[in-house]
Amino acid sequence: MDEEIAGAARQVQWKSYGKTLSLLAFQSFGVVYGDLSTSPLYVYRNSLSGRLNDYIDETTIFGLFSLIFWTFTLVPLLKYVIIVLSADDNGEGGTFALYSLLCRHAKFSLLPNQQAADEELSTYYQPGTDRTAVSSPFKRFLEKHRKLRTCLLLFVLFGACMVIGDGVLTPTISVLSAISGLQDPATSGLADGWIVFIACVVLVGLFALQHRGTHRVAFMFAPVVVLWLLGIGIIGLYNIIHWNPRIFVALSPHYIVKFFKRTGRDGWISLGGVLLAITGTEAMFADLGHFTAASIRLAFVGVIYPCLVLQYMGQAAFLSKNMSAVYNSFYLSVPSPLFWPVFVIATLAAIVGSQAIISATFSIVKQCLALGCFPRVKVVHTSRWIHGQIYIPEINWILMVLCLAVALGFRDITVIGNAYGLACIAVMFVTTYLMSLVIIFVWQKNVLISLLFLIFFGAVEGAYLSAAVMKVPQGGWAPIALALVFMSIMYVWHYGTRRKYLFDLQNKVSMKWILNLGPSLGIMRVPGIGLIYTELVTGVPAIFSHFVTNLPAFHQVLVFVCVKSVPVPYVPVDERYLIGRIGPREYRMYRCIVRYGYKDVQKDDENFENHLVMSIARFIQMEAEESASSGRSYESSPEGRMAVVHTTDTTGTGLVVRDSVDGGGGTSQQLTRSSKSETLRSLQSIYELESVGSVSRRRRVRFQIDEEERVDPQVRDELSDLLDAKEAGVAYIIGHSYVKARKNSNFLKTFAINYAYSFLRKNCRGPSVTLHIPHISLIEVGMIYYV
Repeated sequence: MDEEIAGAARQVQWKSYGKTLSLLAFQSFGVVYGDLSTSPLYVYRNSLSGRLNDYIDETTIFGLFSLIFWTFTLVPLLKYVIIVLSADDNGEGGTFALYSLLCRHAKFSLLPNQQAADEELSTYYQPGTDRTAVSSPFKRFLEKHRKLRTCLLLFVLFGACMVIGDGVLTPTISVLSAISGLQDPATSGLADGWIVFIACVVLVGLFALQHRGTHRVAFMFAPVVVLWLLGIGIIGLYNIIHWNPRIFVALSPHYIVKFFKRTGRDGWISLGGVLLAITGTEAMFADLGHFTAASIRLAFVGVIYPCLVLQYMGQAAFLSKNMSAVYNSFYLSVPSPLFWPVFVIATLAAIVGSQAIISATFSIVKQCLALGCFPRVKVVHTSRWIHGQIYIPEINWILMVLCLAVALGFRDITVIGNAYGLACIAVMFVTTYLMSLVIIFVWQKNVLISLLFLIFFGAVEGAYLSAAVMKVPQGGWAPIALALVFMSIMYVWHYGTRRKYLFDLQNKVSMKWILNLGPSLGIMRVPGIGLIYTELVTGVPAIFSHFVTNLPAFHQVLVFVCVKSVPVPYVPVDERYLIGRIGPREYRMYRCIVRYGYKDVQKDDENFENHLVMSIARFIQMEAEESASSGRSYESSPEGRMAVVHTTDTTGTGLVVRDSVDGGGGTSQQLTRSSKSETLRSLQSIYELESVGSVSRRRRVRFQIDEEERVDPQVRDELSDLLDAKEAGVAYIIGHSYVKARKNSNFLKTFAINYAYSFLRKNCRGPSVTLHIPHISLIEVGMIYYV
């Protein structure tokens, strides 16, 4: 009986799993496969352009199809679906996920403010990782040489820049190829100028819709992509039967040998067009975080692979009997009655394919931002339910301008295809190299297995890369130029930020000096909480002494806040806050480190002040309990100790949280015990009424000490001071730094810091905007950094 019940439960569980898997697989068509599924629009057109036109016959076309088939089988199916999809980072995929895994399993990270406490995060190591494994000589060699780690970061950034290049070229070629169906004299016979104009209008509309959230549009169009795939699969099957059923013999790799024997070097150059059949493959791995590996595999093996193989086979069968139709082979191979429905669906599918890569570009820029390799930009979270869905206005409009420039500048699908192919194969090559390192350091497999992976797939992709490089003069220069521009921006920003951090590290205030000042710090302690933002995870920043020197007064409670990125995709909310004490208890100085993953988005509706007060209160209680149980005080260490503090519940804080009486308008009850003057309070209430849209999102609460709970007198005094300070108001103190190169610096460093880095800092978002600091509470302290 028990076995029957268990069997029935398993059956229900499998049914539920099957439904979820099927739903995710269906949704993945609208997000992951839009780009890959629109490749048949332009693959044969690009491959058979140029000198290969002189060799067009049945043998050449059969050989070309055989190349497409085996490329499609080896790279998307074998490399990505079977191997690479298994190398996820807590469910996340893409170039940065691989780099993040490597940084955690070997000391490759160049982020300067990493701590040992970060390794205790639950998402830091993958389940089953052997932390006691003996370090290999190869690993020690890479960790020892900083230049090699820098080269690895530059390699990853190069891949990221090529993805941004994809974000420019994919919408352009997809939309242009779809609209080019109107060139056929049998339909409308529009001239090239009109085709480009219509494509530009569609592109402007596409980028104008981005602020609404990419997943809304993509999920809406998932049925369109499925309909498109089934349609082109059926059309391909019709063409095989109608035009040339012998095309099945071209599945033999023997036809690849015959192709190269006949075409020689010209055939090799045509590989730049063949690789367009696998563009969009990287999206399967990059968008892994929104789905599961199983759902992406199911969609590819069940629908994508058979439908696209049938379509490429059908186009080849059509071309083998209609060799003059190369200039627009896809639309000419579509039976006349189906032209307009296919044209409409092709245009919609091209838009969906563009959506996916634009979304991926936003994610890549956000990840570069987390690594300290991109100027600060506004990141908008566009979905309440789907974590990680973002929109970046500045990048969106830059991409739109670049897309229009490419469309108007090149006006030729073949030339754009040359650029597009080079960008895609470069990203795949970066993934192959990083994957070979993951096999050694993360999966802890033999070096020979890693070498086999690298040599086999590196050779396949190297062949396509060499063909794409040959087309640099014919448009292939575009992604290289884009990559160089973005690489320069990223490197200058990373270099300037790192030099600024090192200056802070070398010029931090001595703890001995602070301790000698006494509990009052030698200044007037005024009511309120002062949040001093710094990038340092230890020590007191120079901004503190600079402020005190010029204005000898500070708040009764000081909190040094560091908001930093950790090389994990997401940091659980309960593990986000690290709280510690600076100096003895009576100094009322604390440190708060807020940790975010490279996919985390800081929402502007989070009430940071309330979380902070709760975290410090919990830390005070934890410290008192541990001191009582161990019989020793933690105050002996000037820096104190750091502890992870949970913020999701209020138990163990000694505080009671009550909602404020007012609903967000008028003077807050938080100010009832404030020491501010009537004038200041009236000014604050006016400001809150004017900015009611942003203030109303914050939950207004009042903290009280729990009278029912037995609290140590010292702890009660400290909590009372903390609550008094909170009710008096919170001030956010942030450095407004001017970074200058030292006078003895060489020309390159002077130019990079004084001009390039300075220009980027002036034209990007300020730190107060990216940290969502309320303007009324902001104090900026000017400082000059000579780096």
